[in-house]
Amino acid sequence: MTKFTDLNLDPKVLKAVADAGYESPTPIQAGAIPPALQGRDVLGIAQTGTGKTASFTLPMITLLGRGRARARMPRSLVLCPTRELAAQVAENFDVYAKNTKLTKALLIGGVSFKEQDAAIDRGVDVLIATPGRLLDHFERGKLLLTGVQIMVVDEADRMLDMGFIPDIERIFQLTPFTRQTLFFSATMAPEIERITNTFLQAPERIEVARQATTSENIKQSVCMFKASRRDREGSEKRRVLRALIDAEGDACTNAIVFCNRKTDVDITAKSLRKYGYNAAAIHGDLEQKQRMETLDKFRNGDLRILCASDVAARGLDIPAVSHVFNFDVPSHAEDYVHRIGRTGRAGRKGTAMMICTPRDEKYFEAVEKLVQMEIPRIENPAKSESSGKVDENADQEQREKPKRSRSRRAKKDDAPQQQAEEAKPQQAAEQPKPEKKADAPKQHEHKNDRPKHNNNRRGKREDMIIGMGDDAPTFIRLSFAERRALAS
Repeated sequence: MTKFTDLNLDPKVLKAVADAGYESPTPIQAGAIPPALQGRDVLGIAQTGTGKTASFTLPMITLLGRGRARARMPRSLVLCPTRELAAQVAENFDVYAKNTKLTKALLIGGVSFKEQDAAIDRGVDVLIATPGRLLDHFERGKLLLTGVQIMVVDEADRMLDMGFIPDIERIFQLTPFTRQTLFFSATMAPEIERITNTFLQAPERIEVARQATTSENIKQSVCMFKASRRDREGSEKRRVLRALIDAEGDACTNAIVFCNRKTDVDITAKSLRKYGYNAAAIHGDLEQKQRMETLDKFRNGDLRILCASDVAARGLDIPAVSHVFNFDVPSHAEDYVHRIGRTGRAGRKGTAMMICTPRDEKYFEAVEKLVQMEIPRIENPAKSESSGKVDENADQEQREKPKRSRSRRAKKDDAPQQQAEEAKPQQAAEQPKPEKKADAPKQHEHKNDRPKHNNNRRGKREDMIIGMGDDAPTFIRLSFAERRALAS
């Protein structure tokens, strides 16, 4: 069996690795480190959780042992798709480079530009960044990439999913042609392969597992679920999730619950807390400080259940996750591999469960086709409780939802009208009938003397002459009979 001492790493690096408790490299580490130390480009393809971070961190620290960083010109560059993954790479660098004098800077969103500018101005050996924030610093004139000797692209397939490929191509063009490139990905989409053919020079290809395969240490299962009514699907699905967690008992020490939408992440976490579970949410809309605090609580064991979007599906190294629950079937089959890869890491056993509704069956078929296996079906543990019954403890948002019954609203609106109609005959009977007055004799009058109907809708006076107002002469105001009498 290969050991780290056989890989020609710097003694200071070997000491840091031993202090971290590692003795033997993983297959991807054993395959990628030797050609990387030789200065060759490396294309590493391995499923998540196989130790890809150390595959480029260890040789990079060894190669950068000689030399000195200059202001605004980092000597190496590590690109990561998410803030969490970039922060994790920075933590790994601190662990493995603790015996060296190498410096680093972390460029991610949600952090002040001022602090990051100060770190770059001092000069850094390793620059770890997300593509967007890196280009922001470059366009502001605070960063030069002409001194990059080693460039690392981590989780390249995730970069593709998040739309970062144009940024990656631009960053490649800003770095020297003579750079060494270490390129890592879990899957090889055609677009990823095009980039490797364009920017890598005769790379050493290390593929330690079949593309899009899942770890054998993970026990997978799926619960086929159909709601009693469509408007109850959300609350009943959350009840199934709680039943799955309870069915695992003490074996479920901690878990990550993945949802497709950020709103569902918040709703699911709130629902779990309501029923007494120690849960919290993490997704891209939260502030960076809050996201990091939530992750730290989960790593330290202060938080049992982490409800997450796919921001936590890639690259987060939390070794002791016992369970992964896919509350939603991922719309992209590749995401299933990365989601369940959060458990069963570093040789541990893990459990992955998924809830599949009828509308998700097409996505579920794509998942089974990708992993090339039939995922075992399990019974719905909440079926006996929900069969023929309405959940008395339905979530608050379901109970507070107003009923939309037309007939009830119509009856309610018609009630006052009906009461008024019933009261009319009674009121008519009680009121005395008015006596009829004798008809007054009709007086003959000239047609011009009859009162005119007020057709003026704007409420103007009848004697007002249009266009003259109160300034009209008196003779104009006279009627025809009055004029005739004056003329005679």
